[in-house]
Amino acid sequence: MQSIRGNLLNQLTGQEALLCLPTLKSRMRIPKPWVPLIANRIIDNLTKKNLIKPLVSKEKLLSETETLLFEELTVEDRLNEEIRELLKSHSLEIEKGKLDYRKLFELTKQKLVKERNLVL
Repeated sequence: MQSIRGNLLNQLTGQEALLCLPTLKSRMRIPKPWVPLIANRIIDNLTKKNLIKPLVSKEKLLSETETLLFEELTVEDRLNEEIRELLKSHSLEIEKGKLDYRKLFELTKQKLVKERNLVL
């Protein structure tokens, strides 16, 4: 899954690639309606350049590509939600000021990213 983002960026051009750059907000960086369009463009480019020879129908290939793209584009959002759930168990200490939520969140995120070998 790690190389999907790299391959996606290689297939995109200028303005499209900029949409994939990280932002400070926690949300998918590409609007969901664009995923099928991007998937179609990737499949068309790979097919035209003879980099792939589909063994399944184009519809099936597009569907699988859309699923992979969506999963890759939302990996950070899912990780952030998982961290929020983990930190709920420490809410009393955080509220009392014993723990800094932001710092704890970032440290937990760094640890999970490293453990899971994720590319955000």
